[in-house]
Amino acid sequence: MAHFEIKDLSFSYPTAKDRLALDHINLVIERGEYVALCGRSGSGKSTLLRHLKTVLTPHGERTGEILFNGKPLSEADNREQSSKIGYVMQNPDSQIVTDKVWHELAFGLESMGYDQATIRLRVAEMASYFGIQGWFHKNVSDLSGGQKQLLNLASIMAMQPEVLILDEPTSQLDPIAAADFLNTVRKINRELRTTVIITEHRLEDILYSADKVVVMEHGAVTACGTAREIGDRLQETGSEMFAAMPTPMRVYYATGIPGSGKCPLTVREGGHWLSEIFQDKTPAVTRIEEHEHRELLPQNIEEADCAVVVKEAWFRYTRDGLDILRGVDMLVPKGSFYSIVGGNGTGKSTTLKAICNICKIYRGKITVLGKPLKKYASGELFDHTLAMLPQDPQSLFVKKSVREELEEMGADKETIEKTAALCEISELLDAHPYDLSGGEQQRAALAKVLLTGPKVLLLDEPTKGIDAFFKVKFAGILKELQKTGVTIIMVSHDVEFCASYSDVVSMMFDGGIVTTNTPNQFFSRNSFYTTAANRMSRHLFENAVNTEDVIKLCRENLKS
Repeated sequence: MAHFEIKDLSFSYPTAKDRLALDHINLVIERGEYVALCGRSGSGKSTLLRHLKTVLTPHGERTGEILFNGKPLSEADNREQSSKIGYVMQNPDSQIVTDKVWHELAFGLESMGYDQATIRLRVAEMASYFGIQGWFHKNVSDLSGGQKQLLNLASIMAMQPEVLILDEPTSQLDPIAAADFLNTVRKINRELRTTVIITEHRLEDILYSADKVVVMEHGAVTACGTAREIGDRLQETGSEMFAAMPTPMRVYYATGIPGSGKCPLTVREGGHWLSEIFQDKTPAVTRIEEHEHRELLPQNIEEADCAVVVKEAWFRYTRDGLDILRGVDMLVPKGSFYSIVGGNGTGKSTTLKAICNICKIYRGKITVLGKPLKKYASGELFDHTLAMLPQDPQSLFVKKSVREELEEMGADKETIEKTAALCEISELLDAHPYDLSGGEQQRAALAKVLLTGPKVLLLDEPTKGIDAFFKVKFAGILKELQKTGVTIIMVSHDVEFCASYSDVVSMMFDGGIVTTNTPNQFFSRNSFYTTAANRMSRHLFENAVNTEDVIKLCRENLKS
């Protein structure tokens, strides 16, 4: 018996009745399957997932039917759905309800009325399985983002669900924590036979695990099959969704080598495939010609040429707390695109907050556009000088429609329409901000920030929840801003984006910046904080750090 049978499901939100968020969905999810749901932001992925648990189903007009274990989902009461259908959301903090780790693990079981002996056993088992023993008695507030999301997963698995639904669960995790989390999900599916339904923009990390891949566009299912079948179909039809496929798959099809074996899905498979096609031919060209920005590195630039200067900055959130920033030094050249990477909890977001004076450093100095931060009058810093896109875009939303959010910034109608078109939210202007998908909210928040006309733009995880297509558009927006003299400082876990579009990349660790380099030099020297393209090809090519680099070198070496 199938776990879920979705029959002719259609749905529209109250504020957009003329636009179907779900358009006649028909889908069967078998028991024990690992199902990957992919598509552009706003394609209906999250809306579909929320329909699979009654308490999360959004308000609006719905037709069609959802069966769970052969019976209408509506007939399963809250207790049955709570115990059998687990749901992990994008934001780790949005699901945590207690203050201690051990209490969070027990909370769901206590709410279900289990006896103490059962609760103790389940909690002990989950803490052991997920490796939580070392922080079992900690305050939840002391955990990193990756630990919080793992705690959410463990708390759900303590109730022994039949189905695990995950809505972009790694969107706020660094690459290493994200890989660990997704490996744990795969382990749960393989070892416990728990049905997994996941939507995730990091397709490189989940596609190889999936038994079934479902592609959604404009609220409808447009393709369904194995990962390789989907890759073949998207490539043959010229679908823009192909740009979201894993790097090894895109390199495989772009080289166009006939009879070169099955399409690789993982870095390991991609590396083996490259070795095979170069088995009888040593690459003559192993380096990409670098168009680097060495003149923007700290050792080659003067403070007078910098938009932002941070010198020996120290900060702690409480008087007796630990230092979050521990002597941060940064020189951000005017008009540059400066990226900061690093693990969760290393001080990246706090650095941005210090630059815009939300977090006031107790030692050190920060200057913005040549003026010490302390000398900016109240409100002056944000008056066409500096703007920040926070990690949580919802923190910017205070109105009932996207249009009202943009109008609040005081810009004229023409400017608002241009900015909305630039951020691809013109069709969403009458929607409530909270009815948008995560990626759409991010674009709406970006539009609102851009309307302030800043000279320095701070971005905290701006590509979180954004699909591969808008990332390219977003990069174009940032490059256009650079041409007008805007300086961009971005904190991101998206190493692929940083490698492709940044001018300078810094890595934070333990509250300080440990290295700063050009993207090519930075990513070609790392083992973990690097791109899939580099890991796949480094045994043949010296400095290929993105998909285009690998494709170019393959073509150059194989053209004869």
